[in-house]
Amino acid sequence: MQIIQRLDEFREWSRQNRTVQRALVPTMGALHEGHLSLCDRAREEVGAGGHVVATVFVNPTQFGPNEDLDAYPRQLEEDAKACEKRGVDVLFAPNPADMYFPDASVEIHENVLSTGLCGASRPGHFTGVCTVVAKLFNLAQPDVAVFGEKDFQQLAVIRRMVRDLNFPVQIVGGNTVRESDGLAMSSRNLYLTDAERTQAPVIYRSLCEVRDGIADGPVKSPQDAIAMLEAKIGSAAPAKIDYLQCVHPETLEPLNEFGEGGYRLIVAVFFGKPRLIDNLGPV
Repeated sequence: MQIIQRLDEFREWSRQNRTVQRALVPTMGALHEGHLSLCDRAREEVGAGGHVVATVFVNPTQFGPNEDLDAYPRQLEEDAKACEKRGVDVLFAPNPADMYFPDASVEIHENVLSTGLCGASRPGHFTGVCTVVAKLFNLAQPDVAVFGEKDFQQLAVIRRMVRDLNFPVQIVGGNTVRESDGLAMSSRNLYLTDAERTQAPVIYRSLCEVRDGIADGPVKSPQDAIAMLEAKIGSAAPAKIDYLQCVHPETLEPLNEFGEGGYRLIVAVFFGKPRLIDNLGPV
């Protein structure tokens, strides 16, 4: 596996390998099985003869002023070893000073899908996400890019950006990978105390119970679903709910009733300082 940190070297690698099919897996590092499963999915997309490119970049523009940019774990050596074991061909790990000019004045704003849910709680977050992903697309020139469904709003926003700006990239969603007790794998799980970690799986259990209630009939409306989620998740002592929503899976608009377009239950919950997100749709 090749590790590249300089932008000019990465551009040159992209130019020299332009005829080889390429799949991109953008990450912020501190890799766990959830990230690595996306690398596996990327390999499935391009086959043995293609190139899988993973990126490790803690993007400063998607962190708010009171968020954990400085504390976010950085472990490039361990991440590189994990990527190599999973068959990644190139790991691109640039420095922030190289990715952003000091007087940078161009950003990419998405103005519909990014306004609610995490976008309402984290102003400017998705502008940072869209801008850095667009930059990575331009640098890596991928045919396919793989993003995890755990960050469901992010996946929807990236798909809309690709559609509206005509990026020649196929966006693939990777399934959420969970711990044995159902907690969605996340770098922020490392911040949980033992007591918080014990309670955190209530998120997934509640999502599953509400999903089953929708399928079996007791949960008859999105309003019922939200009320049930609030009661179940709120019963965990450390839990502080940021938002609970039942939305259309493509538009992310809150639903008034269940219809043929399906639904997505999306939640964000604080357990102490860590803010955990999760989502679930129909089976």
